Parts: sequence; structure tokens; C-alpha cells
Amino acid sequence: MRFSTSELAGQLGGELVGPDVIVDGAGIDSRTVRPGQLYVPIVAERDGHDFIGAALEAGAAAYLTMRQPVGGTAVVVPDTAAALMHLCAPARARIGGVVGITGSVGKTTTKDLLYGCLVTAYPAAASERSFNNELGLPLTLLNAPDDARWVVLEMGARGVGHVERLARVARPDVGIVTSVAMAHVEFFGDLDGVARAKSELVRALPASGVAVLNLDDPRVAGMASVSPCPVLGYAVDGDADVRAEEVVLDGELRPRFRLTTPWGRGEVRLALHGVQQVPNALAAAAAALWCGVPIDGVVHALSEVTGSPLRMEVRHPPNGPVMIVDCYNANPASTEAALRALAALGAGRRLALLGLMAELGDETEAEHRRVAAVAAGLGIEVVGYRTGLYGPAQVADAAAAAALLGTAGPGDALLVKGSRVARLEDVVTAYGAQAVVQSPATGA
Repeated sequence: MRFSTSELAGQLGGELVGPDVIVDGAGIDSRTVRPGQLYVPIVAERDGHDFIGAALEAGAAAYLTMRQPVGGTAVVVPDTAAALMHLCAPARARIGGVVGITGSVGKTTTKDLLYGCLVTAYPAAASERSFNNELGLPLTLLNAPDDARWVVLEMGARGVGHVERLARVARPDVGIVTSVAMAHVEFFGDLDGVARAKSELVRALPASGVAVLNLDDPRVAGMASVSPCPVLGYAVDGDADVRAEEVVLDGELRPRFRLTTPWGRGEVRLALHGVQQVPNALAAAAAALWCGVPIDGVVHALSEVTGSPLRMEVRHPPNGPVMIVDCYNANPASTEAALRALAALGAGRRLALLGLMAELGDETEAEHRRVAAVAAGLGIEVVGYRTGLYGPAQVADAAAAAALLGTAGPGDALLVKGSRVARLEDVVTAYGAQAVVQSPATGA
């Protein structure tokens, strides 16, 4: 999205220093800023002002600053993070419509699926990765194309009022709530607190909009009572506007089902893995259809989207076991779903390497024990990664974890799952390197 720096200075009440130039989008990381963008230095663990020079060298056309400018074109403001949020208003004014997505699980996958549907019919944009907070959301709006008809925004919450604040600046027309589960519960007290936080998106919708709600989740279904606009419900084999009927999984855990909607029916074959992807696909389909995407375009797009990295990837290492990599994040609901996916694989030994499920507050020990019990009931061997919360079996580092995974062979199945703080992607990398070294193709 293109703005002149004089326009930005006027919007922000800032001081323009240097020549008036055009910026196209914005970035907060000097290592990834693109030529022509506005660089916004954020003060956090590191002070982004220290990298203004690097951003200019990378091609940034201008920058915001709370310090004395260091050359080029600058807009001096009292608070760069607040200024970034303030720029949501002029960016949003250029966008046709916004879809907001919140929920304890499924936000990113639903976003990926919905974006895939929308771009078949309209100019559209969506949050990168999990850009779902007060930094990621304005960046998504500012980096949308000027002709965007729809922009899809994830809205995360780590406290009461967070979603409300994001919705206030994004002004969504469509609000999707995927689930209320035991995630970040230490910030909300209990599941009812989580539900209140997620319902902030529904309450913020205009009367002309639509609330897309998961009717399989009672707390989400209850949000219909606070919606100021019509509700479009979805469910798996339930009584809802948008339904999945006759759900089956193939040998790679990819779901097939009949999509039934007020706009028509279609046979869907997801490229994603795990039965837990079906409600995400229903949410995306419901929103896309309401936005005007034809049913045939929705069905085709749902079969093409492969999702974001490290989320329910099914891998086949050479001469090794089937491996489910689902370590972008974890909470009890997503971990149980991943365990059930592992159990559904036709395999001999089933081994789950599980990292910490973070931010569970007083429920931390109980939820880890419950997940371990679910795994035991499914016949799955669980080993904790740098945690004993699942039981006595654990490994202390990535090398030991990779060695453990290396004991599995053809016909076995593995799951690697944990919260971001566990950094289980390091284990996946170490295991992959080990597999290459041991492969007969290498001559080793």
C-alpha cells in the first residue's frame, strides 16, 4: 500500500525530515525489509533504532523514529509502535473488506485456507505466518495491495481487551471464531475467560457483517447471543448452515468430505493432514461463500492449500518411519488432535516426542498428565523433550532427541509436537541431518 511520507507525517502528527518520498508497505525487521518499504523501528529486547542504517542499505525508502534522524527520509514521532497502530486507519480506509479470525486453535490454517479461496475471485491479502498482534496486524494492512477487496487478519489474544483493540482498528466485516480451548489460559483464568476474550471479535462486528461460528464448540456457539449481525454456523456432521458430511481419511491422513452449504454442495479433498483440519476448512468455506466466492472455486481452493510450515506436516524420511511434524505451537487440544492423528496411521511402533505446552498456568501439571494419559490409551509411547511433565521418560537436548527418533524404522510412526518455547524444529533439523548421514545414498 503506497503513501507519501508527507501524508504519513500528517496522519501521525509527526515531523517530516528529508525529501518527501513514496513508501510502499512497511516492515519492522531490517533483515527482511523490502526495497521501497517504510521501516518502523520497534523498541523491545533490542532497539530497532540501532538498525535504521541497515534498513536504509536494504532499500527502505523512509523510516519512523523517536530519535534524531540519521539521514534519508524520516518521520519523527513520539512512539513508533503506537504510530504503527495509528496507520491502520488510513490503510483500512483503502480496503474493501476485512475478515478477522480468532480462536484457541486453527487460526492460521483457517487463514491460509480462506485466503486460498478468496484469491480465486478477488484481489486479497492475508497475515503472514502468525502475524496476529499489535505489530503483525498493522503490517498486514499496510502491506496489502491498494486494490485489495478482502484482507484476512488473524487476531490473537494474551489478555482481555486484546482482540477488542485489534478489531477497533481493523473494523472487520466478517468475524470467525474457531474454538475455545485450554490455550494461554494463564492470562484468562479459565475457559470462560478465554471465551469472553474471543467473543470480543463477534461483539465488534457491524450489523451488515456476519459472524462465522463453530457450532461444534458450545462456548463458540454461545457467542451467537452477543452477535449484532447474522450468524453463519458450521459443524462436522451437525445441524449447521455449513457442514462436512461423510468424513474419511486417506493413508496420508488427508480428509475427504462432502461440503454442504446454502450455496450448494461439493466433494472436498484436503491437501492438509488430520481430521482436525475439517472444521478449519468449513470456517474458510463459510466465510468465502458469504464474501461471494462461487462454490466451485471454494471446493477447488480447499484442495490446493497446503498450509504453513511445521503444522501437521507428514514426512517420509528415507528408509525411515512416517513422521508428523506439528511443532509450530501446542496446547492440550491441538496436542490431543495430533496424537489421534498419529494413532490413525497404520504403523507398528508409535512414538510421540512432546515438548512443553506453555502458558497453562495452574492447569500445567494436570493438562500434561491428561495428555500423557490420552497417549497411553491410544497405545502411543510418549517421551518428553526437556520436560518431565508427561512422565519419567524424557530427553535433554536436540541431539539426544534425534538419536531417540533414529531408533524408529520403516513401519513405525513419529510425532514431534510442542510449544514455540520448546524449539522442536531444532530436533527436526538434527534428525534430518542424521538421516542424511545414515542414508545408503551418501555412501556412509
